Amino acid sequence: MDQHKIAEILDRPHSRQLLARDLTRLAYVAQDGTPRTVPMGFTWNGTQIVMCTTKNAPKLPALRANPMVALTIDTEVHPPKILLLRGRAELDVVDGIPEEYLRINGSYEMTAEQRVEWEAEVRSLYDGMVRVVVTPTWVKLIDFETTLPSAVEELVRRRAERQRA
Repeated sequence: MDQHKIAEILDRPHSRQLLARDLTRLAYVAQDGTPRTVPMGFTWNGTQIVMCTTKNAPKLPALRANPMVALTIDTEVHPPKILLLRGRAELDVVDGIPEEYLRINGSYEMTAEQRVEWEAEVRSLYDGMVRVVVTPTWVKLIDFETTLPSAVEELVRRRAERQRA
């Protein structure tokens, strides 16, 4: 998919709202060849999705072997808004806690006191983390207003053809 088209889709209002959310679903192929989908906190830096995980996470060997991933960010209301992304995961092992991880969890409902306690716990638990960085190579926004899943678009087209006949 052309980078200009990706940028245009990601700049749409619904896409921007979805990219401001906290949770995505990361799909990848596990080392045993079976599919996996895991929820992960994320942040959007304007060009990439950044997720953080433990250095001993089971998904890391699989992502090193096959870095191709898919992500879904969606809403829980009707009509749903869904942003689908595909790309290649780049793994960046870092010492300490990445700033992105602290931002990812920044919109969780916590009191200021809870936030201080949470951050202290995180800093005492992790000696480092792995940043999982995905630059989108394909995107689709489904808003059920201007865009639909491709199979539904086909059904709408077929219905229109039947009604014209």
